[in-house]
Amino acid sequence: MKITTHVLDQASGIPAHGVLVRLERVQPDGSITPLGEQATDDDGRVRDLIPDGMRASSGRYRLTFDTGAYWHMRGVATFFPLVVIDFDVIDTSHYHVPLLMSPFGYSTYRGS
Repeated sequence: MKITTHVLDQASGIPAHGVLVRLERVQPDGSITPLGEQATDDDGRVRDLIPDGMRASSGRYRLTFDTGAYWHMRGVATFFPLVVIDFDVIDTSHYHVPLLMSPFGYSTYRGS
């Protein structure tokens, strides 16, 4: 199983390079287990957030995008300094969670 993302800067119409993305597991008791973090590449992608050697299982996961740092580096004020997306993994298929962002809004969906 893979967990991937693609971050697009809708204000500029370009991939968002250098956005730090953190993956965590949300345990049934609500506690959080950090799994790893990576910055998006030149195409705005993180190609697999699951650390090498780790096998993801069903349950709740959380992606946190440091959008504030991205906009700050561009000299742009933003309303959302972090975007946090919780999602449920129910099988071993590929989970792609894109983020479309602008300084004052964002949207996401389950991609392919």
